[in-house]
Amino acid sequence: MKNLKSIIILGVVALLFVACKDNVEPELKTVEVVNKDVKTALDPNATYAKVEFNIEGMTCAVGCAKTIEKKMAKMEGVKSAKVDFDKKLAMVEYDEAKVNHSSLKETIAKVSKIYEVQEMKTVDEFSTGQSNH
Repeated sequence: MKNLKSIIILGVVALLFVACKDNVEPELKTVEVVNKDVKTALDPNATYAKVEFNIEGMTCAVGCAKTIEKKMAKMEGVKSAKVDFDKKLAMVEYDEAKVNHSSLKETIAKVSKIYEVQEMKTVDEFSTGQSNH
């Protein structure tokens, strides 16, 4: 029994001695990250237009309105996009050379075929008086 106790103690001491290292240096690795969702910078010399339109078929603020808003905001040339679920109103500011009414409608249709764009009109200022920058 005494030998068994000595062997166990010796094993624990050996394990602690081997497992513990005083000067552990962290390993440094460089990882390059490419974010494909980052839009290119907006052209300060571009001509921007503002458009408002209704979107029929939305059933919720998060799943519908926010999804549509994010899809339009990711479009190249879109400066801002806001979808008000309660009013069923979308407000988009975009570069006229890169985006048009048809491309906005197509983007919304790609989110879901249940969404229907109605009464699209170019405006000088958004009807809510807000500009989403």
